[in-house]
Amino acid sequence: MLLIPAIDIKDGKCVRLRQGRMDDETIFSDDPIAIAERWVEAGGRRLHIVDLNGAVAGFPVNADIIGRIAEGFPEVEIQVGGGVRTFSVIQTYLDVGVDYVIIGTQAVREPYFVDNACLEFPGHIIVGLDAKNGMIATNGWARVSSRGAAEMAQRFEEAGVEAVVFTDIGRDGMMRGVNVEATRMLAREVSIPVIASGGVCTMADVHDLCAAADDGIAGAIIGRALYEGAIDLREALTAVAQRTDS
Repeated sequence: MLLIPAIDIKDGKCVRLRQGRMDDETIFSDDPIAIAERWVEAGGRRLHIVDLNGAVAGFPVNADIIGRIAEGFPEVEIQVGGGVRTFSVIQTYLDVGVDYVIIGTQAVREPYFVDNACLEFPGHIIVGLDAKNGMIATNGWARVSSRGAAEMAQRFEEAGVEAVVFTDIGRDGMMRGVNVEATRMLAREVSIPVIASGGVCTMADVHDLCAAADDGIAGAIIGRALYEGAIDLREALTAVAQRTDS
């Protein structure tokens, strides 16, 4: 089980939103690079970075900061989302050392964009599926579509994506616990790794996700729980390693 600290960037600052609402934010740091260093020093092997402004604008807004993080920590895997709508954006991120680029809204709007991206950038494309009551949401979660998460995950597995990041909007940033069952159900529908996101708030959530690893849940993104101290990353990584070895 891969534990992935989240760094959400809005207006150059590290923030966390509640249920994706841009007007309901908590600022945790004015220095996202320092936050990245904090998680790397604690043992993080991958970082999940989101350009929140980019997700709404439809193009990268905080790309400079993201590039500096990728360049500053080359030993750590970086996955980036938010405003990825063109090949030039993907190429720019890969050029500065980002390992995986997450396509969200554009994947739902134009599925063939993902097909072509997988061909152009094999091994580097992840799809982000954000769901509310099982239905896909787009545009920074401002719109809910008529498409189901499982249907879309299967569609993009065939396209050749490396993984799916599945976010339960209703749980994200609310500290109410992760929706393990919904994530498990999605993971059972595909053979590619599924990374859980949204609502991981205690070590019990981490253990529950680990127990579902055999169903295809390969990792978990942790945000607010780390920033508020509900989960200690170093301790969580140790616990996961011990559980894996046992």
